[in-house]
Parts: sequence; structure tokens; C-alpha cells
Amino acid sequence: MTLVSLTPNSFASNCYLAIRGEHAYVIDPSASVERIYTALREHKASCDGILLTHGHFDHMLSMDALKETYPDAPIYIHASDAENLADGEKNAFATFFGYSRAYRAADKLLREGDRLPLGDEYLEVLHTPGHTKGSVCFLGSAGDYLISGDTLFAEGYGRYDLYGGDATALIASLRRLSSLREKNPLLASGHGEMCQLADALNALGL
Repeated sequence: MTLVSLTPNSFASNCYLAIRGEHAYVIDPSASVERIYTALREHKASCDGILLTHGHFDHMLSMDALKETYPDAPIYIHASDAENLADGEKNAFATFFGYSRAYRAADKLLREGDRLPLGDEYLEVLHTPGHTKGSVCFLGSAGDYLISGDTLFAEGYGRYDLYGGDATALIASLRRLSSLREKNPLLASGHGEMCQLADALNALGL
């Protein structure tokens, strides 16, 4: 699997393309549709789906337009964050701008342990609540990449004071990710630089 980073974007949010052969997932579409389309063309890959690590607006800035460009690509989000898409308070848009914005509903709901096929590999869904109720990480089947959204960064972790945030749940999720220390995948987070998972855990004392 190849992971392509399309950054920086508005609100310093990261967008990734997970690519295997002619197949690709767009993860957290914060980059413009033009950038995403160009990158997919360069890698001769199709858009098999649009994956959201959680339901905050800054991770789906171009999602609706991307869905119009690739209407057959389903939008995926964890079942516990599905309500955020249509609610500006829950997706935090109203928190930052003072008015609400609704986004497209998801086509498919993710749950713990789901495996999303990507050519002859897959992305495994790890439910890691705390930043939101439905925050997830996507682990490459080869153990080489962990796309963590706002659960874990190179130098910290996501806030838990917005709708659905839970400090206790977040700590439990971080401890769960520490079980991947031996595999030590490349951590591709929702904000900031990539790093090895072990380095991010060490910075937190985990």
C-alpha cells in the first residue's frame, strides 16, 4: 500500500490517499477536489471510497464536492459519528463560525474490526473513541501505516471538549494503540507531521 499525503489544507488538516494498484481510498477529504483528482490520475487509481476518521467538519471540507465527482464512491463513517454529518453543532462547524452547516449522509457505517478491501490488501477499522464518540483509526493490513485522525498526533492527541469528547475514553484508546508498538507503523495523523508510532507514544510516556 502507498500512502499519499495531500497537505497542508484549511485548519491544518491532513488528507490522505491510500493506494494499492488501481484502487484508492480518500481519507479525510480536506484537500480540494482538484488536488485529489490530480493525485489519483497521477497514480492511475480510481476512488473506491471516501473514509472519515471522525465527524468534524475540518476533515470533510471537500467531501460533498468529491462525492459529486465520484458518485459511486461510498462515504464511510463510524456508526457513532454518523449523526455529526447533518448537525453543525455536533460536527463543530457552528462552534467555529457561529452558524450551522450540514454535510452529506454516509453511505456505509463502520464498526470495530471491519476490513475495507484495497486491491489485495485492506484497511482494518479500529474504533478509538475519545476525540469523538465514533473516532476510528485505519490500520494497513501489512502493518505499515496507521491513519489515526485526531486520536493521536506526532506530538500529542486530540481535544476532548467538543461534542462526544471523553477524556477517559481517549486515554483508553491511546493505550490500545500502544499495543501496536512492536509493529511500529508510520503514523499518519489528522494534523501535523508523520512519524513512527513508537515515537508518538514515547512522547506521551506510553
